[in-house]
Amino acid sequence: LPLLLKATLLRLASGSYHPFYNGFYYNHIMNDDSNGQDKVDYFNGARLVVETSKDPVYSYNGANVTLPCHYRYEPDLGPKRKIRIKWSKLRDDYTKEQDVMVAIGKTYMAFGDFKGRAHLRQASRHEASLVISDVRLKDDGKYRCEVIDGLEDESDVVDLRLQGIVFPYQPPRGQYRLNFHEAEQVCQDQGAVLANFNQLFQAWSEGLDWCNAGWLADGTVQYPIRLPRKPCGGVHLAPGIRSYGPRHRHLHRFDAFCFSSALKGEVFYLDRPAGMTLEAAKQSCQDAGAEIARVGQLYSAWKFLGLDRCNAGWLADGSVRYPIVTPRANCGPAEPGVRSFGFPRKGRFGVFCYRE
Repeated sequence: LPLLLKATLLRLASGSYHPFYNGFYYNHIMNDDSNGQDKVDYFNGARLVVETSKDPVYSYNGANVTLPCHYRYEPDLGPKRKIRIKWSKLRDDYTKEQDVMVAIGKTYMAFGDFKGRAHLRQASRHEASLVISDVRLKDDGKYRCEVIDGLEDESDVVDLRLQGIVFPYQPPRGQYRLNFHEAEQVCQDQGAVLANFNQLFQAWSEGLDWCNAGWLADGTVQYPIRLPRKPCGGVHLAPGIRSYGPRHRHLHRFDAFCFSSALKGEVFYLDRPAGMTLEAAKQSCQDAGAEIARVGQLYSAWKFLGLDRCNAGWLADGSVRYPIVTPRANCGPAEPGVRSFGFPRKGRFGVFCYRE
């Protein structure tokens, strides 16, 4: 990029812009005409309007998605003007926004994890839609589309939601052993990310009931209750999301609520007549051109691919689980779900493998 343009784009990305509307578009600002007289230029009274989708935009892991954004002038100013566009992602904890991309004309720069994955779609005269390719789990959230034309600065927000599943996770060491940063890591190790509140709420509305408190992506600790009971906040509280609020991210320890989305590949089951140890199970997956599945991959296969297997199998974290879509005799409780045998130190089981 030309040095001046690159500097302008970087300044746009790092600056703090707040949407406002002052009623006018100024063609020029007040200026000194060099003879000691202030010159006040006229305004044309045109209003800049920015609009995105009012409904959430749904996608899934690995897909391509377009976040719509259009702008217009009231009244119309005629031919397309050379404006500046900035896309940013709002963080769950409402700290500084994450820069996604800035553009001037047809020149643009993407930032951070969005490099090589984000670009503008300008198929129509006043379009500023954002295209994200190879959607990742952390892309879920709210995005601001900001259009800057001179002194006019208007924006609107669109919500990108990934179709996925929330699952509670405890490490082999047992309940309430994870600080916030460890919770982030264990979810990542299981092919997932820490869930946000909207994802947990959606899971609760679909039936998730879990009496152990877990970290969420914004640093709060919460848990979903469908059936009020004494150990879970009391019998007199209504069903809902119980919250401990923000906790100390280094000192306090809880479980984790992880979020996983649809898979790019498949999860399948392997077994031997005498079963396998964990190490033998890992090797069997490798021999089949795959890898031992992670917990998040098993949950995703159960929810999105209908994986139903009444045989216990090893997973990458050393746990033994099996997914049930159609409950039946000798396959656990009467509800669908992923059953767990915990983290057995010994034993021989089958294995769930993952292959893209």
